[in-house]
Amino acid sequence: MRCNKLGQRLSERPFSKLPIKRDTLVTLTQQKRSCASLEEIVDPPEPQLRPASRSQTRALETQLLGGERTLKRRDVAAGAGVSLLSARKIWRAMGFPNLGDDDVAFTPRDQEALGIVVKMVREGLLTEETAISVTRSIGQMTDRMAVWQIEALVEDLVAEHGISDAEARRAVVSELPNLIAPLEELLIYSYRRQLNAGIQRLAVRAQEGLAASELGRDGDEDDAPLPLARAVGFADMVSYTSLSRRMNEKTLARLVQRFENICAEIISVGGGRLVKTIGDEVLFNCETPVAGAQISLALAEAMAADDFLPEARVAMVWGRVLSRLGDIYGPTVNLAARLTSLAEPGTVLIDSVTASALTGDDRFVLTQLPVENVRGFGEVSPVLLSRGTGKGLVVD
Repeated sequence: MRCNKLGQRLSERPFSKLPIKRDTLVTLTQQKRSCASLEEIVDPPEPQLRPASRSQTRALETQLLGGERTLKRRDVAAGAGVSLLSARKIWRAMGFPNLGDDDVAFTPRDQEALGIVVKMVREGLLTEETAISVTRSIGQMTDRMAVWQIEALVEDLVAEHGISDAEARRAVVSELPNLIAPLEELLIYSYRRQLNAGIQRLAVRAQEGLAASELGRDGDEDDAPLPLARAVGFADMVSYTSLSRRMNEKTLARLVQRFENICAEIISVGGGRLVKTIGDEVLFNCETPVAGAQISLALAEAMAADDFLPEARVAMVWGRVLSRLGDIYGPTVNLAARLTSLAEPGTVLIDSVTASALTGDDRFVLTQLPVENVRGFGEVSPVLLSRGTGKGLVVD
């Protein structure tokens, strides 16, 4: 930076007004030239992206798989000390394609991983059925995560370098090697944090939630036997189908990403969990009806205030659910989905039981609406949830 300023001063002041000798002038002129050279070194032209070569692709595969493919499936099963049938069950749970006996598709790392699952079963840490279920959770979640990350990298290359989608997909292979290690570290860190949070929600505080859910219930409800008390909500973009038909690929991608990003931030800040995104809607849950109400109102308000997104219909029900396979099930979930379809754009609906849990809280205004005949539930008394006193959720 000092060189740049010096060069600027020399160019702004005429040499005739500088009280310096000829040899000094030569020295300063040389210094100015060296500064120009330094600028070229500090700010080099952006390198051109090139499609990955075959050798780069092979090197990336070796890095990811932990070695060359040298083993057949029977070799891996024998090395892990398990039958081929059991090995195939585990591989299917991981989401791997079916391979023949003659396919040389595995590495020593595959054998080590198979041995880890087998060891947990033999040592009595997991039953075989549970081991398959846990393995399937890892396979499905990491598959979705890998697709998400690759698409994000492709999109970034298109936006930053002005290349086509096809060119970005060919170039992403050469960009990945330097990202693998840091992403892997981040994955392990996030898994441990999420596992701790899950233990708190699903084990430590489970009984406390059930006790709190007794308010306004008589014990004969359809969801009474279910083990977890949760506020379950849906947020559904209005007119998504007609909008998507009129949008090009980039605009539609921007719409979906913006919707999910806003929902994920609000749900996270509100202490909830985004269970899943299903096209034009999100399903979330949280541990108290108050948290559910705050999240629901914040979602409806955020969509209404966004110039790019359409408004959203939102509904939330406080009840009991069954949590399995990373999803939630039960009448509470179904009722929340039904109420969402009844909500007007930009509004939040709840049921009468949820309204009872929120009655007396001046942060919320409850407006009884006419009785509706809801498929699978008969007559339901929906309640319009509106903002009362206070700011609500603050997403900074």
